[in-house]
Amino acid sequence: MFTRICVFGLCFALVGCGYSEDEWQAQLAKYDQLNSQYEQEKKAHADTRALLDGEMKRVADLSAELKNMGVNLDSLNAQLQQTGTEKDQMAASLSELKLALEEYKGRAAQLERIKARFETLREKLQKLVTLGLKVEIRRNRMVIRLPGDVLFASGKAELQKAGEGVLDQVADVIRNDKTLSQRYFQIAGHTDNKPLKGGRFGDNWGLSAMRARQVLLYLIAPRDVKEGRGGGLDVTRLHAAGYGETDPVETNDTDEGRQANRRVELVLQPDVEEMLDLKKML
Repeated sequence: MFTRICVFGLCFALVGCGYSEDEWQAQLAKYDQLNSQYEQEKKAHADTRALLDGEMKRVADLSAELKNMGVNLDSLNAQLQQTGTEKDQMAASLSELKLALEEYKGRAAQLERIKARFETLREKLQKLVTLGLKVEIRRNRMVIRLPGDVLFASGKAELQKAGEGVLDQVADVIRNDKTLSQRYFQIAGHTDNKPLKGGRFGDNWGLSAMRARQVLLYLIAPRDVKEGRGGGLDVTRLHAAGYGETDPVETNDTDEGRQANRRVELVLQPDVEEMLDLKKML
């Protein structure tokens, strides 16, 4: 309705000013051209807005999937929400809307790459799951959880025969995979909260550190094929740490919880590319 009124108004104005028929037709054609450009830009704006909404939803969905996998993206999500509000405020400009769309496409692509890497690593470690070990993501890192009671007797730091068998299987998976064998691992020892009373370890810090060291020494020991012992892993790609009772995975109020907390973990360290990807997104 507004367009029709404008056209009639233009006609009366031109006639009143003494324009000829040809001049009137030229002005009307110019108006039609401008109106067509406006409609095209309006449609482009709506289409771009729809694409942006789709990419924002894609980013939100990927963030939720990664969070379910154990990847903590809370700070990233907060940043995205703030950026999304700012982009909505600038939505009146088509060029700014297109810029926002490209930014969200880039973030979605980065999230896709992070998700793909975690899924690939999880698939490579799937064999360990079939062997009864727990593979999970904690604090943005892939973790292979080894049961401490299988590896060591209570209060001891000498590997048991059954524990050596578990480490042999873990080492086989890592050693025989080109990707895993080139990654860095932290071997982390953990205990429950029952305090040690004297002894050569002094406290749970000492016990957890010594257990991590013993696991490391076995994993880097030269592989004895005849005896079926020794991990044969690259000594430069493993290091040990003791956490004592400070990082429980279960409550220490029950026997089952304390048993779960007595463990050694192989923590897959993020590589430089992964860290850069996460940094770029913040």
